[in-house]
Amino acid sequence: MNEIRIRPAGPADMPAVHQLVRELAEYERAPEEVLTSPEELLADGFGPRPSFECLVAENPEGDMAGIALFFTAYSTWKGRVLYLDDLVVTERFRGRGIGPMLLEAVRDLARARGMRQVRWQVLKWNTPAIRMYERYAPEMDGEWINCRLHVHSGGAQPEQDA
Repeated sequence: MNEIRIRPAGPADMPAVHQLVRELAEYERAPEEVLTSPEELLADGFGPRPSFECLVAENPEGDMAGIALFFTAYSTWKGRVLYLDDLVVTERFRGRGIGPMLLEAVRDLARARGMRQVRWQVLKWNTPAIRMYERYAPEMDGEWINCRLHVHSGGAQPEQDA
């Protein structure tokens, strides 16, 4: 396991990162939800105003075993927080402790940057991920409702009072 190396992703990694994002979407039963392309990840992660950062787990042969894709968010209650959008370990590398290595690297990065929290979401049915996360004793909140407003197609218009 200690042969796995965690490093910051670079522009050349974006096709493999995108493949892992697609693999996660398949696992989460939502492959049609992935709208990004490798080119979009490249522009959004390495353009003039990067929207995200990414850590890569790779073996000595350079095979990408997993990723942790994250960005800085802001909480009026907590200040700067690191939001972990995706933590993915490709199927053939699962069970080798790579998920915890990535999560710990993200936690350590947030701590080094003076952030107060790392936040993420996990699907209720994703028992293997939940078991891994539980080892870190996170606060798992069942009270908040996740909301999305799709703006690429105009989004919903507010209802008018009669």
